[in-house]
Amino acid sequence: MVSSWIYLIAAILFEVAGTTSMKLSEGFTRIIPSVLIFVCYGICFSFLTLALKKIEVSIAYSVWSGLGTTVIATIGVIWFRESMSVVKFLSIALIIIGVIGVNSAK
Repeated sequence: MVSSWIYLIAAILFEVAGTTSMKLSEGFTRIIPSVLIFVCYGICFSFLTLALKKIEVSIAYSVWSGLGTTVIATIGVIWFRESMSVVKFLSIALIIIGVIGVNSAK
């Protein structure tokens, strides 16, 4: 079971790398980030598939999408200098609360 959570964490990291590469690709005009989109998402979905062998899909997907969204939003604010409003902050907090809720409702 521990290895499934490691797979899930790896899937999240590769999803974040793939999404960051989307931004860096500048609409597919930069070759290396453009290629990394497909490589990272391919690896991401491979790890997510392995995680689903032992983790319920509702839990795995909520953690994958919730943490991925939270990390990407944080990268956007810190690295890409995107805005952070109270509404955006509260919305991210609600995503985290939702992931906790899905995981505690076993």
